[in-house]
Amino acid sequence: MSSIVRNTIRFVLFILIQVYILNKIPQLHLFITPYLYFLFILWLPFNISRGGLLFVGFVLGLALDYFTLTPGLHASACVLIAYARPFVIHLLMPKDITEFNYREPSVKAMGWTPYAIYISILTVLHHTYLVFLEWLSFGSFLDFIIKVFGTTAISLLLIFTVEFLFPRQLKYRTNVQ
Repeated sequence: MSSIVRNTIRFVLFILIQVYILNKIPQLHLFITPYLYFLFILWLPFNISRGGLLFVGFVLGLALDYFTLTPGLHASACVLIAYARPFVIHLLMPKDITEFNYREPSVKAMGWTPYAIYISILTVLHHTYLVFLEWLSFGSFLDFIIKVFGTTAISLLLIFTVEFLFPRQLKYRTNVQ
């Protein structure tokens, strides 16, 4: 299956799961909101251009904003993590290119520790920014901190559960495209 078709299917699935399953779950607590849709950005191939990454992040966030009636909230958070993603990958990937042969971030491509750090940094960044934008309307600083930690914890639990239950079959990068 081509990369474009696979990522289009992922895009649709992540939006549908977020809108029709995770957003319909009765609220666990005032401070816990499960988000999984942004994992689409984190799973995009390494070789995607920065402009393409920002565009895809904007479209993903805008699609979720359309369904949740939150104009620009998710779009801005997705663009932020799309912008930060190459910097985080550059810090965590091996400097010797010969050790690095995969097309997209995964446990198999990066190893458990760098992958967990990669996912954690971008999840905390996404949720901090998203909750901060919500917090500007109402709430105390303590509520802000608690909601960031609660939302991040449940999202990380969901992400690692998805990684264990649905391991991705990855292809090696070769000189021939």
